[in-house]
Formats: sequence, structure tokens, C-alpha cells
Amino acid sequence: MDIAALPKISLHDHLDGGLRPQTIVELAAEIGHELPTTDSLELAGWFKENADSGSLERYLSTFQHTVGVMQTRAGLERVAYEAVIDLAKENIIYAELRWAPEQHLNMGLSLDEAVEAVQDGLERGMEEVGDQGGFIRTGQIISAMRQADRALEVAELAVRHRNDGVVGFDIAGPEEGFLPSGHQLAFDYLATELFPCTVHAGEGSGIESIKDAIVSGRALRIGHGVRLVEDIMFSRTDGDTDLVVLGPVAQWVHDRQIALEVSPSSNLQTGAFSILGDTMADHPIDIMYDLGFNITVNTDNRLMSSTNLTKELQILVDTFGYKLADLEQLQLNAAEAAFQAVDEREELIEMIEAGFAEANGAD
Repeated sequence: MDIAALPKISLHDHLDGGLRPQTIVELAAEIGHELPTTDSLELAGWFKENADSGSLERYLSTFQHTVGVMQTRAGLERVAYEAVIDLAKENIIYAELRWAPEQHLNMGLSLDEAVEAVQDGLERGMEEVGDQGGFIRTGQIISAMRQADRALEVAELAVRHRNDGVVGFDIAGPEEGFLPSGHQLAFDYLATELFPCTVHAGEGSGIESIKDAIVSGRALRIGHGVRLVEDIMFSRTDGDTDLVVLGPVAQWVHDRQIALEVSPSSNLQTGAFSILGDTMADHPIDIMYDLGFNITVNTDNRLMSSTNLTKELQILVDTFGYKLADLEQLQLNAAEAAFQAVDEREELIEMIEAGFAEANGAD
């Protein structure tokens, strides 16, 4: 399979986790930000090494350098533009790029100015891709930091820009000890405004976090959600047949087909499924996919995980034997879960079906 050529959709891609190493070096020099190294190849290795910690908190610590160089209008616009170009190169036709504007105000930008700068970069990238005969559509997901106290302000920011590129809201950052209910006012406001939310849950914490994302956050999607497997019981019958019993949270997510934004490489790096093991073969994505959960595949942070969506899908092929039909289903899941209007989702579905049909004919 030529996975790179297949039409793909990315729903969980952090803008500040996908910078080009050389861009970090150049932006750091412009603003005087000190880096571990100014050699772009060494810097790429530094990010990968430090992200391979088995801890979400240590993984997140690497963002001091990416966020650190994204503090100016020009820096934000450049990073957003380059993200679109890089995604289009592997035939991603729709991408939701998430980031936390509250972390990008150290050099005088306002929240609105930061969002506008990113949108300018995304639009420049989309226009260039279109001029070259390609196609990509993007949307911003505005994240509030769950350990901070600006969620309502950030939610209001997202709604202000809902007609200018912002498609959803998220909370991100250290999960353990910071339940969505801590930002109830923000989620209540978003519900009143009929604005869609996805919530990081089931990565650094377990079932309680996932349940609260649904109850308090009204989450339409769950960021990662791999620890939902902790609410699934497996046992053997007399005939050696697996008996599977879903707990109440897993049953709710399954029955309502709440999309899970799974990121295989990142999940391994942060130890999100360490209860099952420490190799990719232990990842619960295959179990949950077989059980009929609404799985989507994502990159999370392309720089920290040294990955892209093509590589993540190849991992599933190599590890679990996924076929072309499986990869197509995963992309259709993502299209249907996208924070887009019905007509736009249907257009994405048609593009996916046409692209996979062509690939299937070639086989």
C-alpha cells in the first residue's frame, strides 16, 4: 500500500508539536530563545529522546522550546503555514490543528491577535496547496490549559472566531488531578453557544477523567481515550472463547459512537497503556477497533514522536496486519467525526472513498 498517496484526515495534531526543527532554530535566533542545540538534526533527536519518557508530564516538558519560539505574529503565521504544507505533502485533505493561545502572549500579542496570525498562516498554506493543484482544508481547535484558570476566557475567544477558522474547543495539559469539571463555567458557556468540544481524557488519567469529559465537558470526541480499556473486562469461557463485558463508561462511549482520537506512537511514549505492556503490540487500539469503538488515528505531536499520519497508519499495518479496508474505515470514521458541516463532511467522505477505490483498483 502506498499509504502516503491515500487521502487522509487528521483530527488530533498539536500545532506546537509539529514544528520543523530548522524553523525552531531560526525563530529562536530571531527572538533570543536559548535551545539545547542549534543543529537542526541534533535538535530533532533531542525532542524525540526527551519525549520517550513513559510519562505524560515529561513529554509535555519538551514544549517549552516550541511554544517559546511561537510568541510573535510572524512566528505563529510561519508555523501554521508550514504545518499545512507538510500535511498536504502526505495527502491529508482535512486537518484540525489545536493549540493554546494563552501560551503565546509573552511578547505582547493579544489572544485575538494570536488566533488571527495562525489563521493567516493556515489560509496562506491552503491557498498555496490549491494553486499547485492539491487540496487541503483546515480548522483551528482552541485549547485551554487545564491546569490554568482561563478556560472561560479561551472559550469565549473560540466562539468569537467560529466564523473565521475556529471549529472546536479543547482542554489540554497535565490530565491527572485536573478534571474537566474544574472548568465547568467554560463548558456550560460552550454548550449554550452550541459550540463543539473535544477533551483530552484517558491518556494521563483513567475512567473518571473520561466520564467527566462526557458529563461535564459534553465532549463529542475524546482526545486519546486509550485508558477506556480499563473499563472493559475480558475473561475466558469453558470453550476458550473470549467473553467481553463493557463497563458503564465504555458502554456509553461504544453505544453512542463517541470518536476516540488515538495516537499510537504518542500513547506509547507517554505510557498511556502501560497497564497492558510497553510495546506497540500491547496498544489497545486493535482490541477496541475489533469491538466496534469509533476509532480515529492521529499523530498528536509530529515533532516529539518523529512521525506523521502515514507512519502511524503504517504502524497499524505492520503491528496488527491492517488492510486497505481497515485504513479506509479509520479515515471514514475521522471524516464523520470532523467538526464540519454535513455537506463538508460528505465531501470528505466522497474524496476518501474515491481515493481508496482507486488504490484498491491498482492492487
